[in-house]
Amino acid sequence: MFSKLFKVRVEKFYLFFDAWNFSLFKYPRKKKSEDQTEYGIGWLPLGGYVKIAGMIDESMDKEQMAQEPQPWEFRTKPAWQRLLIMLGGVIVNFIVAFAIYSMVLLVWGKQYLKPTDMTYGLKFNTEAKALGFQDGDQIVMIDGDSVEAWSAALARDISTAKSVTVNRGGESVVVDLPGNLNMLKMLEEPRFVSELVPMKVDSVMPASPAMEIGLKRGDAITSVNGVAVADYNDFVWQVANLSQNLNENSIADDSLKARTVEVVVNGTDTAAVVLTSDFKFGFVAALPEYKISTKEYGFFESIPAGITYGCDILSGYVSDLKYIFTREGAKQVGGFGAIASIFPAEWDWRIFWNMTALLSIILGFMNVLPIPALDGGHAVFAVYEIITGRKPSDKFLERAQVVGMIILFGLLIFANLNDVLRWIGIY
Repeated sequence: MFSKLFKVRVEKFYLFFDAWNFSLFKYPRKKKSEDQTEYGIGWLPLGGYVKIAGMIDESMDKEQMAQEPQPWEFRTKPAWQRLLIMLGGVIVNFIVAFAIYSMVLLVWGKQYLKPTDMTYGLKFNTEAKALGFQDGDQIVMIDGDSVEAWSAALARDISTAKSVTVNRGGESVVVDLPGNLNMLKMLEEPRFVSELVPMKVDSVMPASPAMEIGLKRGDAITSVNGVAVADYNDFVWQVANLSQNLNENSIADDSLKARTVEVVVNGTDTAAVVLTSDFKFGFVAALPEYKISTKEYGFFESIPAGITYGCDILSGYVSDLKYIFTREGAKQVGGFGAIASIFPAEWDWRIFWNMTALLSIILGFMNVLPIPALDGGHAVFAVYEIITGRKPSDKFLERAQVVGMIILFGLLIFANLNDVLRWIGIY
C-alpha cells in the first residue's frame, strides 16, 4: 500500500516462506522487469512476507544491500515514509478484521443470549460462592454497566470488577469483588462461572455404562459415590474428580477402582457402574432451550458496530497478554494445533468469518510488537531515527534481524511444543 505510494519496489509478495528460493507456486514464472512483483506460495508454512527492495528483512539479501542505494529502494526513503511502509501491513490486518466483522453483522446480525432469559441462571464454583454468588444467579450488571449478553468472556470483566449486580429470585443483589481476580484460575475446572445445566438425561449412547444400568431419557442422576448432585454441572465435576488420584504410576486395578462408582438415579434407585477407560458415562444431558435474541444491522450501522466489536476483541486480547508471563499462562500458548482447534467440526460460515477476523487482529497486533524482524521492530528503528536524526547502521540492522528471527523461531517451537504436550496429556 504505502510502498506503491512512495514508489518503493516490492520484489516478492508471498504466503508462507520460500526458503532457499523454493516455492510451490509463483507468478509470473519469469519477471519481465525489475519493478514487477512476484506473487507466490512458499513451502514453509510460517505466515508470509513481503520483500521490499533495499530493506534488511527475513530474506537477508546481503548482496543487494552491498550495492549502491537506488532511488526506488526502501533505504533511500525518508524515515517517516519508511515508518508508514512498516505500519501498512498492520493497518491492513486491522482494516480486514473490521470489514469482516461489519459484514458478519450485516449478514447474520448479532446473536446473543440475554442473562434474564437464562431461567436456570448460572453455576458458580466454591471460590465464587465464597465471594457472595449463588447458583441460579443471573449477572445483569458489572461495575454499573449493563450486561447485554451472556458469554464465557464475561470472566475477563468479572476478574477486574469491583462489583457485580445479579438477579436472584427476582431481587437485585450486589456482590462486592476485590477487582484483581486471576482470570486463568477462573477458567480452570470447575469454572468460576458457567451456564447452569439441569440434571436431566436427553439421550443414552449404545453399549455405554449408562445403558447397562438402564438409564433412559428424562432420568436424573442425583448422587455419585454418596455425594449429592444438584445439576449436570455437579455431575461433571464429580466424575472429573474420580481421575485426579490417578498418575503415571497407576496400574490397571487403580483405574478400575476409580472408575467403579455408585450412583443414585431419580433419588431412589441405586446402581453400581464402571465408567469407560476415559471416565465417560455415556449419556447426553438435556440442554436448556433458551430464546436467542438477534440484533439486525443495516449497511451503514454495521460499519461502526463492526469496528467497535473488533476494538473490543483487540482490547480483550491485549489485556490477556499479561498472563503469558505466568507459569499457567505460558501453558496456554498454542501453535498450529491450537489454531485448528478453534474452528468447529461442522462447517459454519459465520463462525469461519469470525475466526478469520480474529486471526487477522491477532496477526496485526503480534506484527506491531517491537521485536526485531517484525514490522514493529522496524517501526521502532524508524521512530528512533525521526527523533534523533541518526540512522542505525546496516550492520546493526542485520544483527537485530537475526536476533529477532531467533526469538520468533523460539516462540514458534515453544507454542507447538505446548500443542504436543496437551495432546499427550501432560498439560
